[in-house]
Amino acid sequence: MQTAGTKPQPGTRVEWLNTHYELLVTADASGGRIGMMVSLCPPDAGPPRHIHRAEDETFYVLQGEVVFWLEGATANRTAGGTMFIPRGREHTFHVVGPQPARLLTIVTPGGFEGFFPAVAGKDLHIPRDMPAIAELAAAFNLEFTGPPLRG
Repeated sequence: MQTAGTKPQPGTRVEWLNTHYELLVTADASGGRIGMMVSLCPPDAGPPRHIHRAEDETFYVLQGEVVFWLEGATANRTAGGTMFIPRGREHTFHVVGPQPARLLTIVTPGGFEGFFPAVAGKDLHIPRDMPAIAELAAAFNLEFTGPPLRG
């Protein structure tokens, strides 16, 4: 099990809350410049609203349909669509439609990609364990700010 203090490696695969993550490029492997991962998110899924304090986040939708929420504005994206989230901006997303969404996510600089291996080995669930999840998230410059977007 990895924790906030360990360094994940490219190729690491984990599952958390029915979403599968594969790390493609890590901060350690890129000299801190970039983190990249692919996630497979089930229908009607998405994270609580949150802010990345240190990273810009770019999503490329490989499969499925996703509605992104960025500070009150929504944008639907399907396969081939992108969404850029500047650091410090409150956002979330929600998978819509009957099929899962496969997302390529790039964070610059790298580092946040380590959050998923760190949290995946723990029996933490949203909303039950939000205080513990928020504490772990803080080590990755992540702040949860509100509920998930509902479809």
